[in-house]
This record gives sequence, C-alpha cells and structure tokens, in this order.
Amino acid sequence: MPLRLSLLLITLFITRLASAQSATPGLDEKATYALIKRVLPSHAQYFTIASLPKDGDKDAFELESQGGKIVLRGNNGVSVASALKHYLNEYAHCDISWNGTNLNLPSPLPVVPKKVHKTTPYQYRYYLNYCTFNYTMSWWDWPRWQQEIDWMALNGINLPLAITGQNSIWDRVYKSMGLTDKDLASFYSGPTFFNWFWMGNIDGWGGPLPQSFMERHEALQKQILARERELGMTPILPAFTGHVPPAFKDKFPKANVKRTNWDAGFDDVFILDPEDPLFPEIGRRFIQEEIKTFGTDHLYTADTFNENIPPTNDSTFLAQAGNKVYQAMASVDPKAVWIMQGWLFVYQAKFWQQPQIRALLSGVPDDKMLILDLWSETKPAWRDTKAYYGKPWLWCMLQNFGGNIGMFGRMENVANDPANALHDPNAGKLRGIGLTPEGIEQNPALFALMLENVWRDQPIQLGSWLNDYAHRRYGKVNSDAEAAWQILRKTVYNGGMTEGTPESIISARPTFAKDGHRTLTTLNYNPTDLLPAWDHFLKATDALQTSDGFRYDLVDVTRQVLANHANALQQQCARDYEAKDAKALALHSRQFLALIDDMDRLLATRPDFLLGRWLESAKAWGQTPAEKALYEQNARDLITLWGDKNSPLHDYSNRQWSGLLHSFYKPRWTQFFDKAQASLKTGQPLDLTAFDQQMRDWEWNWVNSREPYPTTTTGSSVEIAKALYKQYRPVVVAK
Repeated sequence: MPLRLSLLLITLFITRLASAQSATPGLDEKATYALIKRVLPSHAQYFTIASLPKDGDKDAFELESQGGKIVLRGNNGVSVASALKHYLNEYAHCDISWNGTNLNLPSPLPVVPKKVHKTTPYQYRYYLNYCTFNYTMSWWDWPRWQQEIDWMALNGINLPLAITGQNSIWDRVYKSMGLTDKDLASFYSGPTFFNWFWMGNIDGWGGPLPQSFMERHEALQKQILARERELGMTPILPAFTGHVPPAFKDKFPKANVKRTNWDAGFDDVFILDPEDPLFPEIGRRFIQEEIKTFGTDHLYTADTFNENIPPTNDSTFLAQAGNKVYQAMASVDPKAVWIMQGWLFVYQAKFWQQPQIRALLSGVPDDKMLILDLWSETKPAWRDTKAYYGKPWLWCMLQNFGGNIGMFGRMENVANDPANALHDPNAGKLRGIGLTPEGIEQNPALFALMLENVWRDQPIQLGSWLNDYAHRRYGKVNSDAEAAWQILRKTVYNGGMTEGTPESIISARPTFAKDGHRTLTTLNYNPTDLLPAWDHFLKATDALQTSDGFRYDLVDVTRQVLANHANALQQQCARDYEAKDAKALALHSRQFLALIDDMDRLLATRPDFLLGRWLESAKAWGQTPAEKALYEQNARDLITLWGDKNSPLHDYSNRQWSGLLHSFYKPRWTQFFDKAQASLKTGQPLDLTAFDQQMRDWEWNWVNSREPYPTTTTGSSVEIAKALYKQYRPVVVAK
C-alpha cells in the first residue's frame, strides 16, 4: 500500500476514533448531578436538574422553585452548575472560592420566587495560562483537579486549557523517529518547568524527568479530560510548534534547525524551520498520537515564537510560518481550530508591528483561529490590531505574574471593559472572555468579579456588587465589611499599569535600593490609604470571625499592610546606612527582621500561605527517594531562583509564605545587615558584588536542602491579627 494512502487511512481512523472519544452532547444528567452532590453533599436531594436548549450558539440556564425542589435547567453540565451557583450566590448568600468557602445554607432553603432565565452573551469562556500549570498546579492530584473542574463549571467556564501529561506524547513521537531515552534526557525539563519547555523556551532544566512522572500525568490527563467533557466543556490540547530536542540536529543533519534563546539565563533551544519537510511530518505525528491517546475536541493551542524573536520580520516568512503550524493540525484533523495567545504582540511589541502581526495571522483561515487577548484589563492588544484583523478573539484578564500573592487588580476595568468591548463596533469578532493568570489561589474577589461577566452583557455596578460579595462571602451583612471593601476597591484593587502586583522588598535579594532585581515595590496608592480598611476588618472580627473567607481576608489585608510597612522600614535602613548611623541601622534592621517573623507567624495560621504544603505535595509525587529529592528541588527552585544560582529570573515567582519568610528571606536580610554593620565599623564600602555572590551560593544551598516545614496551621488568625494590629497600627501611622 502506498505510504500516502496508508497515512490517509490512519488519519481517517484517528479522526473517527476522536469523534467517538470526545463527543460532548447536551446535558449529561448523571455527571451533572454528581457535581451537585460533591458541592452540596447534605443538600443535593433538594435540587433537580433538567435539560434546556441553547439560545442559538449560546449557553443558557433556568432556575425556579417547583414542587418543593429547586429546579436547575441548562443545555449542559456547565449551564446547570452555573444555575446552581446563581442560586447559592443570589438566594442562599453563599460563596465558593479557593481561599475560604461559605456554604452555610439557610434552613429551609430559600424559594426562588420567580423563574430566572439567563443566556450568556459569550460563546466561549476560557480558563488558564500555560504558566498556571506550574506556578500553581505543578503538584495537583486528581482530588484537587476535580475540585477545580467543579469550580470551573460553577463559574461558566467552557473552554479550559488542558496540557497536563503531554510529555508522554512527545516521548512516543520522537522515539518513533529513532531518538532514544538518552537523546531525550536533556530535552524534558523538570516537573515545575515543563510549561516553558512546552512553549519552546527551555530544555532540560530541572530534569531528567522520570518516566513514572510522564505515565502518571498521562493517566491524570485522561481523568481531567473525561470530567471536563462530560460536563460540556471543550478542552484545548497542544499542537506542534517546531521545538525539537538538541539531539535532533545530529539525528537529522539535513534538517533546517535554528538556535534560539529565551534570554533568561538558559541554554539555546532548537526550533525546526516551518519550511522544512520534517515540520509537517512531526506535527502530523504529534496530533495523531495525541488524538489516539486523549481524543480531541478539535481545538489546539500553539504559540510559535513565544517570548522568542523570529529569525526575520519578513511578512512572507511569517505568513508561511503561521500556515505551516495550522496545516500540521489540519492535515490530521480537518476541523482543527488554532487557539493562540496574543501575548507575543504585547511582550515583543517592537518586533510585532502591524505588518508582522497581519502576516502571521493571514496564514490561517479566519474561522480556524481564535486569539486570546491575554492582558485585556491592562494592555488590550485588540485595540492596536484592528481586533486581530478579522480573527475571532477573547477578552482575557491576566492579573497575576509568577504566582505572587500581593493584593492587586484593576477592578474598574474588569467590571466595565468586557461589556464595553462587547458593544464596541470596533471590537470585530469578539467571541468570549477568559481568565489567563500565571498563578491562582489568591485575590479571590477579583476572579469572582471577572466571572460575574459570564452571564451579563452590561457593566457591573462595582459598589453594590462588592456589598453583595461581602454578604455572601462572610454570610452576614456587615457595615464594616462593606466599608472595608469600598476602600480596597480604591487602593489595592485600583492597580496601575504594572506587571502584576507590586511586591514587598522583603522578597527581594537584599539591597538598599528601593526595588529589587525582580521585585518592584511602587504602589498605585498611598499605603496609609489602606489603613482604614484594616481598621474596618478588625472592627468586624467579633461579628464575622466564624467565616473562613473573612479569616482569610483578615490575614491577607494584615499581611499587605505589613508588607507595605516593610518597604518603608527598608528605606529607613538605607538612610541610616547613608548617614553612617550604626545605632539607628541596628534598631531599624532589628525591626525589619522582627516584622518578617511577625508576618511568618500570621501566615502560619492559614493553609493558603504554608510553604510546607507546596513542598510536601511535590514529594508526594515521588516513588523513590531520588524522585522525591528531585521534585522537592524543583519546588524550591521555582519560587526562589527560577534556575541555577546565576539565574536572572531569581525572585520572579516569590511568595510571601510562612516558612519561606522565616527560612529564606529573613536569613538573606540578616546576612545583608551584618555586612552593612561591618562596613560601617571598618569604614570600608559595602562590597555588593561579593555579597551578591555570597547570596547566590547561599540560595543554591537552600534550593538543594531538604529540611521539612509544617503542613498544618498553628495559631489563631483572629488573635494574631488583633495583636499585630495593636502593635503596628500606631507605628505605621507614624511613618
């Protein structure tokens, strides 16, 4: 049989198999009711579900009381789950979030007085960023994924990125081309870095990746996809973008392989030229193997040139590159649609001028591409690209970089801009909205606000929304809570044009400068303007302290006030050193170090802020002592050095976590202040170059150490917050 005919028959077989594996019909009542039982195990019997047709190509739900039950209708599991969430929020005044959940339902359950019907104006509601899979999800197991998928359904998400377990696909494809385990050992990165490997930024760092990890994540991906599909979601799988192993150039010496560098302290990676005949061959093999393993819903993510400059700005080359990437998908799956992040047009705006953007997009039919406008709340690229020149696109909120946890967001933009864009005649083919954070499990109010847009086409009245949010999050109406949120809206959530949250200098490699290398501390508000919100939270503690969401918010606001105060203390230390006042420096540096200890003690009261949970969940994936050590090293490295001891990305993914504050940040500052005092004593200038090298060695030792940290909380959030308020409130005012 001719080779071309054989490939055609294989492709037809895989396409039919994929249709059988990934069919997502309307409402799967069994799967949807199982979600209700997971969310409300003691109340599921009071709810019934029923099917409801779509409104055109849009999802819809209905909600009403009937025969003593709450009836939830929808066209799929996501719609029914959204109806459940609407009931919980609007009638039971309950709330489900990553950081504190209130499911204290009234008894009897409130009646829905009048049938509610909602239709979303958005065909697509996207979720996740490549980076989220590492900055937050590196060590998630199936129970944690199941919880997240339920949260996604409740919030109307129908377009999730699904890239778990892809290394096993790469493994089989490259081995089918003659590469060996030895050839691939320097290709696969470690478990906390594989998303930058998939995006073509790095090879091998944090590895070698054990085969057992690939196998277990392939199995996990099958569970994730099955659950998402049965609830009516349409998962997005990866496609080939040209990234090949270092050994590829030796195995195929005639292949047109180009070196490229991410410019972040890592070795070159190798990209196969889209014009090389092996490019469509590998792309075809990858899609075939992926469909065989995971099925397909015909949506594929590919980000060619992600944070890498193309070899030329020639429009013909860029158009051909885009076309080749798409054709590698479509040659196997004629229904393929390319999902592309628009991040490159923002990150490398100097290169991606209008001719280059238009050229790259022109190589793909309009109905076969969907663009994620990744950072719409801050830098909406759709405005500068004529809405992506006719391609369908999504308005997305990025919000977070590196998994940093500072209180931050652009609430006014999130409340208004999606609906305004929806009605903007210049918005072209706006087809949906999305969440694209690099890290999650922080700032729950901002994500709840963004998801409020899913079922509405008008701007959100932020003031009243925040009052309702406080009610359902805390379970009670409280005037102090409402006042606090109105202040937060105008301070921490009135974020500037920064790359994510401003950070505390605590998490920077020690310096007397105002900012660290990757730690930018400039606030978009006067830090004293945040203090009244702290006052209101403390006044509300007696009334609201039984609420888990309130306790989280109390800790978070207290942490933010203290983190801001640390910036002022550090600058006072800088002035002391400049004035050669050793006594004042000793006093203020002691206060700075004590503040770190106080923050550590406060954060130890919440599971959300424990270093030990991150490290122990990493080790739990290991099946041998060597694997456990590798995974722990990966977990420590990502949140500190992000590479080796000379990494220019150090502190990018910093976290204000209990354990990390005490064992990593405080010792760095202790050594720095000791050096500064010695400099004043001897009269010799502070040798910052020598200190920087000392820190690199010390940090690398910490990354490779194995001391354990607590995985359970200690102390009372309320009592410690009260004590710190009493201690620091007068001092912060004085500054």
